[in-house]
Amino acid sequence: MKFISLSYLFLLLTSLSRKLLKFIVMFCLIITIVLIFPTQAKSDSDLKNNSINLSLMYSGPVYNFGGGGLDIDSAIQWMINQVRGCNSCREKVDVIVIRDSGSDAYNRPILAMDGVNSVETLIISHREDAQKHNIMEQIENAEVIFFAGGDQCQYLRNYRNTKLDRAVNSVIAKGGAVGGTSAGAMIQSHFVFNACSETVTSKTALKDPYEDITLDEGLFHRQKFQGTVIDTHFYERDRMGRLMTFVARLLRDGISDTALGIGIDEDTSLIVDKSGLAKVVGNGFVYFVLGDHLPEKCQPQTPLTFSGFKIWKKENGETFDLNHRLSTADYQVSVENGKLDSSPY
Repeated sequence: MKFISLSYLFLLLTSLSRKLLKFIVMFCLIITIVLIFPTQAKSDSDLKNNSINLSLMYSGPVYNFGGGGLDIDSAIQWMINQVRGCNSCREKVDVIVIRDSGSDAYNRPILAMDGVNSVETLIISHREDAQKHNIMEQIENAEVIFFAGGDQCQYLRNYRNTKLDRAVNSVIAKGGAVGGTSAGAMIQSHFVFNACSETVTSKTALKDPYEDITLDEGLFHRQKFQGTVIDTHFYERDRMGRLMTFVARLLRDGISDTALGIGIDEDTSLIVDKSGLAKVVGNGFVYFVLGDHLPEKCQPQTPLTFSGFKIWKKENGETFDLNHRLSTADYQVSVENGKLDSSPY
């Protein structure tokens, strides 16, 4: 009986040891997955081609601002080509897509473009994720960054003064490319309508230039975009009046001596080369709205009055030099007590 009891005890201990060992292995595996693949900060997809990412000379920095709607693939391809310094060559780039929510839908179409080594989408919806060291390293090691459409308020709140913010600026500093569409484009001008209260229409903005309108500094500071504020979905949502209001506010509040509004239609991109020359690509227009003097009337609960907004309207293939803002515009539009004196489009 004693021999049987000892045998049984030995088998029992062996069985328990195996179960304990399996538990330890599974626990370690789970911990490893959590540490390497943070759930909030990375998509399921990390697509790579088989080609080698060669050392690049970095021919940027260059930029691509989309107005929302359909993305202009040729504008994204232009960024890639500009950074690698060629159109059809061996050099490859790594692309990071950043968004606060959504999916990795950009990955496959971008990977199919010429000169792309890898594409990864980072879904970063919390400020803590934007502070993670591995996120910073992933962005710093890329050559092209693209911000998807989303919520510019969340982008500003979660990304400003974080490791993510600094990492994107390092890509710019080394001559890479940064682009975005809709809210992802708006956060890249010098000043940003943050929309943290709620969005505003042109009618509301012209009626009261201060109601629900807060203008913050953008995430990325670049000399070429001094005094700019970008708006998107422009003609489709009739946003000329509110862009004029943003420009007037920047002047009245003493934030900028001159202010340049940039309104980008849907299905349209504005690409900017390293010299500061901007070019329109796509089906719509880009409007450059310059305010170069103080508004006659811009105060809370009072309709806006501003004489002589200078406007340039550019279509596909046309350019605008951000370094030399001309004094003679394509046309001018004035606002009197919240009413435009002519069609701004």
